[in-house]
Amino acid sequence: MSNSTTPAAKPSRSVMFGAAFLMATSAIGPGFLTQTSKFTATYGSNLIGVILLVICMDIIAQMNIWSVVSVSGMRAQDVANKVLPGLGYVVAVLVAIGGLAFNIGNVGGVALGMNAMFGLNERMGAIIAGCLGILIFVNKNAKTIMDKVATILAAIILVTVTVVAVMSKPPVGEVVTHVISDDFASMFAAMTTLLGGSCGGYIAFSGAHRLLDAGISGPENVGHVRKSVLQGCGTSGIVRILMFLAVLGTCGLAADNAATILAASNPAAEAFRLAAGSLGYRLFGLCLFSAGISSVVGAAFTSVSFLKTLHPTIAKYERQFVIGFIAFSTLVMAILGGAAGLLVVAGAVNGLILPITLGTMLAASRNKSIVGENYKHPTILIVLGIVVTLLAAYTGIKAVPSIMKLFA
Repeated sequence: MSNSTTPAAKPSRSVMFGAAFLMATSAIGPGFLTQTSKFTATYGSNLIGVILLVICMDIIAQMNIWSVVSVSGMRAQDVANKVLPGLGYVVAVLVAIGGLAFNIGNVGGVALGMNAMFGLNERMGAIIAGCLGILIFVNKNAKTIMDKVATILAAIILVTVTVVAVMSKPPVGEVVTHVISDDFASMFAAMTTLLGGSCGGYIAFSGAHRLLDAGISGPENVGHVRKSVLQGCGTSGIVRILMFLAVLGTCGLAADNAATILAASNPAAEAFRLAAGSLGYRLFGLCLFSAGISSVVGAAFTSVSFLKTLHPTIAKYERQFVIGFIAFSTLVMAILGGAAGLLVVAGAVNGLILPITLGTMLAASRNKSIVGENYKHPTILIVLGIVVTLLAAYTGIKAVPSIMKLFA
């Protein structure tokens, strides 16, 4: 039930930043780095047009989602149940499954980062990753700690990727000439996967649900919420462009570098190593470790925030369920391994979920019983949101054959 009639808390700067960076670092996970590296090595400069389009789609999608969730004072699954009884349960299960797939990969990503930094084997790294994630939620002030950790790790990721992007000397002039590409049709799988890695599945709701938990809701706070969206999407977008430039520059350093990156079990690590040698490899390890830990935390927190609707016990013991979610992800990764492949697949699957979740939020955006009598969702956001939903659905359907190859 909506709590938009209760007085909203005065927005705290640290909570607003924390929500923005929780979303950004949930997006900038190991999958984000792996996907960007693979597709850059495959498509070269042509990928920049897809990246810029995905950043715009990301902002539009999250601006709609955060606004509706915040104004209504309800979590996304409760909004969905108001739009169509039972839909919220479907959305909750879909998002949680996508979050679990990503989280298993995130744990593996931390393990890959620790392997790059210290030479630890993947299984041991996965166990350490799980323990670090669990440590945050053992504390009763877990959400405050989560805000601070997300902000610090976002800064580390930004610095490490920038350093390698500068060292690889990317052909910026060539990139500018490829902003508008006539080859979009061949990159539908890339677009769906990159969009899924930016705002698919649980990612688009991580910051919005964090703000609700902090009591920040209602029409009076929607301006602050939208600024938070721009901060988060801006951060993840800048890192995506820098990562693209770093890998593109690396591909240009030697004729066979692109093929070497594509053939590597850890494509992003290989790109950093080729660009900056041993230092680059260690920097990548730090970047991937930071991205992995922040995404483990974001995926677990947001997935459980969706599952709360399914049973009151989950809401009562939220921290314990988050710990269990991380522990299960860790166990699966320790047994199965193969993080890099799973991360690309998880991004693609989350990209297919986005049209459902965004479409649901758009349907709710002018429903007075959800957003209240006095709030009017901007028409431009609805129109652009419909365009993104249709484009995401179209590219998602077209990309299914390519996505099935990823599973193979």
